[in-house]
Amino acid sequence: METVITVAVILAMIAVGVVVIRRLSTQHDARIAAYHYSDALPGVGRRPRRSRRRADGTADEATRDGDHGSNRPA
Repeated sequence: METVITVAVILAMIAVGVVVIRRLSTQHDARIAAYHYSDALPGVGRRPRRSRRRADGTADEATRDGDHGSNRPA
C-alpha cells in the first residue's frame, strides 16, 4: 500500500511540474509577442554618432577620420 501512495505522489508532483512549466512558457511567449522591436534591420536609418571629445576639447583622431574607434590601421 505504501508503494502505491508513493507512486501516486510522484506522479502528482510530475503533473504539477508540467502544469507550472507550461504556464511559465505561455507567459514567456506572451511577453515576447508583446515586445515590439524598434528596427527590422539594426542600424538602418540611424544617424552616425558625433565625434568624441577629449578632456582638453580636441576631437579624438579615431572618430575624426571616420574609423569610429576600430583598431584597423589607417
